[in-house]
Amino acid sequence: MRYPRVTALDRLTVEVGAGVTGLVGANGAGKSTLIKILLGLADPTSGSATVLGHDIRDDGAQLRGRVGYMPEHDCLPGDVSATELVVHLARMSGLPTDAARERAADTLRHVGLYEERYRPIGGYSTGMKQRVKLAQALVHDPDVVFLDEPTNGLDPAGRDEMLELVRRIYDDFGISVLVTSHLLGELERICDTVVVVDAGVLLRSSTVADFTRASAKLAVEVAADPDAAAAGLAAAGLRVSRDGPLLLVDLEGDSTFDVVRDVVADQGYGLVRLEPRRHHIAEVFEQEVDDVAV
Repeated sequence: MRYPRVTALDRLTVEVGAGVTGLVGANGAGKSTLIKILLGLADPTSGSATVLGHDIRDDGAQLRGRVGYMPEHDCLPGDVSATELVVHLARMSGLPTDAARERAADTLRHVGLYEERYRPIGGYSTGMKQRVKLAQALVHDPDVVFLDEPTNGLDPAGRDEMLELVRRIYDDFGISVLVTSHLLGELERICDTVVVVDAGVLLRSSTVADFTRASAKLAVEVAADPDAAAAGLAAAGLRVSRDGPLLLVDLEGDSTFDVVRDVVADQGYGLVRLEPRRHHIAEVFEQEVDDVAV
């Protein structure tokens, strides 16, 4: 997708399967543009795409009947209630009036809106508005939903609740999810697969398990002072570094486990955790960006 002065997506080729897929990148990376193309709302400059077997250029109406969309921007009318809006959109999706009302009530309860669903949306908090947007994306029982930055504007507790809702969309209802975010830690918690884009270019697409593969270090957490434990492990010939309360020990082989166990037991440090350290997506993302820059 090219504009006069910028290329929003540059030869991006990716396949997304069932489950919860995270589309991650900084603001301006092309995430929202990609979703609009997949919805058939924007024509790509070149290339092609299909969603659920529908070509975005030829089958836009049929495609949109099978997907749900939660936009990033604030787009809710303030003078109607959540119930009125979600019922209206359910009817627009083809549900009969009675079925639309029943589905709207069930969906709003699912996203955590109870008595508040009868109040005008204009008086809602940011978190409540995000839940309304999620409800309208789900009310017609789509096969896949596109969620554009669903945690935007939420406090930490609100983000946790929204992320739990997003994960449950697939776990409880079998609806696949493509969710965008610029917060890498969020996607690591809830996604099966992550697609990383930067300036419209695909950096990597793989499962979260592949992203967070084990490193050649042991993560050691002790009940005692970590500085004292680090000194004790170093005295035993191990190479040790710190990551907050964790001690990171270079893994030289299975014998490293035995040395750590013996030192911790002999010195009475109290072992809380001993496991191969896994990468965080943020670390892998930074490495991918550095590789592309080089």
